[in-house]
Amino acid sequence: QLRLVESGGVLVQPGVSLRLSCAASGSISSITAMGWYRQAPGKQREFVADISSEGTTNYADSVKGRFTIYRDNAKNTVYLQMNSLKPEDTAVYYCKGVVNARYYYWGQGTQVTVSS
Repeated sequence: QLRLVESGGVLVQPGVSLRLSCAASGSISSITAMGWYRQAPGKQREFVADISSEGTTNYADSVKGRFTIYRDNAKNTVYLQMNSLKPEDTAVYYCKGVVNARYYYWGQGTQVTVSS
């Protein structure tokens, strides 16, 4: 079992930066990857970024160069640093954890709204 709790979502203006956090608890030693997904109103959930247990990262084209995923193993937390935010980044952001390369767990989501 893996429990994921996201935080950091707020209302911000375009162009600013924001950092989301995802704190993990439970089967920490069996995590093989962690990632961020987002779902905008009326749209399907989409991939944003992920990081493997070895530290390899992947990004969606829409956020490449603006977002950075990284982790703090001592705090069992994965972060998503989001820079140069755009209105189209508005969505509920979900943290996903993969255990033993087989089981998937999701957090409850955190709302990010980018608006002037």
